[in-house]
Amino acid sequence: MSRLRAAALAVGCAAAALTLTATTAHAAPGDIQTVCGSQLTPSGWVDVQWWNDFSCGSTFSPNTKKIEQVDGLPIGTTLNVCASALPPAGWVQLSEFYSSSCRYSVSPSFNNNSWQIKRVS
Repeated sequence: MSRLRAAALAVGCAAAALTLTATTAHAAPGDIQTVCGSQLTPSGWVDVQWWNDFSCGSTFSPNTKKIEQVDGLPIGTTLNVCASALPPAGWVQLSEFYSSSCRYSVSPSFNNNSWQIKRVS
């Protein structure tokens, strides 16, 4: 049974990776995708939420994230994002703060884990 479960998980992760690759290429500014936390955040995207989901593995640490496409958003736009990925080119950090939605570490704390960013170019 565990081999079947492992095979199903591998197929599911591969399908998720292919879906992310296919959908991020055609994403519009502001589009949101859910991906496994083991996948790198693509260029032009930011992490906006983390949580644990068994579809991305059977750990108790945050392993799933919501990412948002920010390329193409107007200059002057501000967003609150997780500090788990650097702001994209053309965006600057305005402030940092703690958000329970951005607990991306296996060792949760109340340290700052989020940024407010602004598009400047």
